[in-house]
Amino acid sequence: MEMTTTLLPLPLSAHHSRGRVMALKMSKEGYDACGESSSPVFNVGDDDGAVDCSSSSSSSIISNSSSDNTSLSKKILNLAIPALISLSIDPLMTIADTAFVGRYSSPNDPFPLAGLGSAASLLVFSFYVFNFLATSTAPLVASKRAAGDELGASLVGGQALSLAIVLGSSLSLILLVYRVPLLHVMGTTVTGPQADEYAEQFLVARALAAPAVLLCSASNGVMRGYLDTRTPTLILLGSNLVNLALDVILVANLGMGPRGAGIATTVAEWIAALCFLAVLSGKLPTASGGGDGKKSIVRRSDALDNQRDKDGGEVLLTVTPLLDLPAWEDVRPLVVASSAMFLRSIVLQVAMSSAAAMAARSTPTDGMSAVSLGASASVAAHQVALQLWLLCSFLCDALATASQALVADGKGRNDVDAVRVISQTIFKWGLALGLTLSACLWVGTASGFLIDFFTSDDVTRIELGKLLTIVILAQPLNSFVFAADGVLQGAGAFTYQAMSMALSVISAFAMFAVLEYSSFGREILNGSDSDTLVNVWYALITLQALRGITSLVKVVEKTGPINLLGKKAP
Repeated sequence: MEMTTTLLPLPLSAHHSRGRVMALKMSKEGYDACGESSSPVFNVGDDDGAVDCSSSSSSSIISNSSSDNTSLSKKILNLAIPALISLSIDPLMTIADTAFVGRYSSPNDPFPLAGLGSAASLLVFSFYVFNFLATSTAPLVASKRAAGDELGASLVGGQALSLAIVLGSSLSLILLVYRVPLLHVMGTTVTGPQADEYAEQFLVARALAAPAVLLCSASNGVMRGYLDTRTPTLILLGSNLVNLALDVILVANLGMGPRGAGIATTVAEWIAALCFLAVLSGKLPTASGGGDGKKSIVRRSDALDNQRDKDGGEVLLTVTPLLDLPAWEDVRPLVVASSAMFLRSIVLQVAMSSAAAMAARSTPTDGMSAVSLGASASVAAHQVALQLWLLCSFLCDALATASQALVADGKGRNDVDAVRVISQTIFKWGLALGLTLSACLWVGTASGFLIDFFTSDDVTRIELGKLLTIVILAQPLNSFVFAADGVLQGAGAFTYQAMSMALSVISAFAMFAVLEYSSFGREILNGSDSDTLVNVWYALITLQALRGITSLVKVVEKTGPINLLGKKAP
């Protein structure tokens, strides 16, 4: 099935030189068939790519009939399946690094994996606090396009790319200059000098990829807004294969350990970033182009015709970083949305990084005299469990990607019924996905495959076994949380999400304090000694539970943007 990017015709103006507009692809025959008075629209997910000649105001990528569940499910799949692949590829890079370092270290040597774990947790915090580049850009682009404002959508995309370059370069410099104190905050002083050295090696290599990571995030957000998830999938799949090949060479064959793993991932991420820029600037075709083999993104600049490309009968524009300073009115929606999502992301990553730091201070000895060995085993186990958690989370986020784009489209058209039906369908799919992930993890754990795959260190295996049950049971909750995230982001509820995240993190820290330090917590644990590593994960479950509760309150609110339980408008 060919998924064609849905785009509305662009009313060009004298200011077109400021626009960096992505992939407006309309055949000459499409215009001629519809005539001058209509607005031809390519419908996402149509098998024949038929042109709808209805007016743009009444056109929709979603059926307005709530009974058309099959059509809606197909549209969700058209977005979610490629997004599922592309979103899982980035955590798969870290999982590949984790597996290679864990398997190709010396037997009963947790230090390389512990060092990688501490550095990776810092990098996850550093990179993903800027996840707003995707999560705020996508619905803003989609909403503007749904309202027919293609120029506005292009400006948002260009602003996001420019912001990614500036923030990524600054982040890279900060990580390199302050790497030692930052790693000490993550607990490397407890895990020992060997783990500390491995952590620094990995961090230095990966810090150089910061601009690339943020460019990939922003580019992904732009393409989500244009409902193109296939192109990011192919780009990230290719970069993941590069990472895997380099892991084999640098880690397995050359024995470079965490440094080799960091180099492999950095090279792969820069390749992905350059490919994204090449596609958005028209140097490479998208995966969602037409069957004629022509590029669906071509750099046009001043050569753009008013309505048609004289050579190919197509109107084709691009999204590139903005070199000029935009007016505040143009950039304000992105700044407002990004600020709220930045606060939300940084609060979440503070919680995740604190979990890693506390794991480093968990010192199970199990008959071993060196505290650093016990701490390293805890960090190594936490790293493996966290990567499995994040992989499942990104899989759930595929549904969030679909709901984000489709809900934003419905909101842009003021179609409250479509928004509600989309949201209901997304939550049903989320429940099914969560149960499926739990079942898969249970099989992997019960068979011993997951533990054997990641580590041969005895103490790490014991610690990891404690955590996998928690990861398994949390998946249905995770799937709901991420589905709700996508729905609320599509509805533009950025500020509410930031506040609910802050409340959830405070509750998680409170739960950890109760379990770790209070007599009441010991009673909950049946009088057993406190297990810091397990308590960290109980706190993470508390975090997700509060996120789920606050999201549920918002999506069922009768006066809210979703009104999930409401009735169809007459």
